[in-house]
Amino acid sequence: MRAPTAFPVLLAVAAVLTAAAPAAHAAGSRLHITAGGTPNHPRVYSGGGKHVPGIDVDADWVVVEGFILDRPSAPGVEIRGNHVTLRDTTITAPQGGDGDGIRFFGDYIAIQHNRISRTSNRGDAHADCMQTFSSDSPPSNHVRIEGNRCEKIDNMCLMAEGPNDGEGDGKGHTTDFLIKDNFCETLVASQTLMFEDVQRATITGNTFAAGPDHAIGLAIHSTGARVEGNRVDPSIPCEVGIDDSSREGYSGPEPACAP
Repeated sequence: MRAPTAFPVLLAVAAVLTAAAPAAHAAGSRLHITAGGTPNHPRVYSGGGKHVPGIDVDADWVVVEGFILDRPSAPGVEIRGNHVTLRDTTITAPQGGDGDGIRFFGDYIAIQHNRISRTSNRGDAHADCMQTFSSDSPPSNHVRIEGNRCEKIDNMCLMAEGPNDGEGDGKGHTTDFLIKDNFCETLVASQTLMFEDVQRATITGNTFAAGPDHAIGLAIHSTGARVEGNRVDPSIPCEVGIDDSSREGYSGPEPACAP
């Protein structure tokens, strides 16, 4: 998914932090984006390669691009909104919390051409490249994750949990994910992508590097998944692990293990 026509004026970092208030402001040590645009004119926040210590998006119809986050507080970027695009941003070695690179909550979210690296499970962390869940937070639908590089990730490239996975709030559904053309390097976790109570995920054209027991896990009614055209390192013995509740509508390689 590509964001609609961009807002014609790109906000430089200095403008974002000063003149653009209350559109965006420093919340503690992080960049906090609170004003969005419209369907025809999403508001664009362009970093131009500038460094910020973390980004929180609480707005709709927003494009965030071109920032560098070096050792940000985790999650490096947190998105809470609809029609939000995060692209061309670098996140390195998130610190503290659960150690995640990106967390997202909402509908029509696009995460494109970002580089996330060196998430660490130090302490009790479960440091994913990207994560979403639905426990006192909105479910996520119509999500596009394309062309990203998740490098040296201790936990998973993506952990996606719906509201009915046993830990969620039971409100709504999490559906329609496209996971396409990403590079995923998992160092510690048993799987690279994990879906629990997520319906209609399409997983295509990705590269799964060495590390996990299996590349993809489908569990707890993660039905309607389509898997095709991925490149799986020979050291990974199983491309798809699935449970009985997730087999309805599945299309792809024969599942060879549990999720």
